[in-house]
Amino acid sequence: DKAERMFKIDNLYDVKNVDIISHINTALRAHVTLQRDVDYMVNNGEVLIVDQFTGRTMPGRRFSEGLHQAIEAKEGVKIQNESKTMASITFQNYFRMYNKLAGMIGTAKTEEEEFRNIYNMTVTQIPTNKPVQRVDKPDLIYISQKGKFDAVVDDVIDKHKQGQPVLLGTVAVETSEYISN
Repeated sequence: DKAERMFKIDNLYDVKNVDIISHINTALRAHVTLQRDVDYMVNNGEVLIVDQFTGRTMPGRRFSEGLHQAIEAKEGVKIQNESKTMASITFQNYFRMYNKLAGMIGTAKTEEEEFRNIYNMTVTQIPTNKPVQRVDKPDLIYISQKGKFDAVVDDVIDKHKQGQPVLLGTVAVETSEYISN
């Protein structure tokens, strides 16, 4: 109702208004869903995407389909033109352009079927040079997320007291910040 009045249209959901609906959804996503200093940062008048896995900004990368511009409008910075993708190709099709393929990776055996079906390649497992020192322990299950993170912090403190370095990886910036506090 409100959008129809604002855009002076009779039916927002008429097929001819599909672009308006798309723009409204993009604006809502920018204003409600995406959060500053979580999903993106503003630095020197520029909106920078934050990689959710590393917490690092990705200079030169932009959200697509007007989302980046909507965030720029939300943050009051200069709105830049949307970049256009002129061509794209899947990894599979890109690799098919070559007659010979070879590679090395520590996890190829788990994807052996894909290598065989898509690239007609075999996977050869090379044994480790030294015996594996890793000790695989059973999964730990916690009643709550707080209990889980408390146990992680306790384990990190214990390892630190032993002089053992610890690299703690999380899948989201918020989780990293929560644990660090």
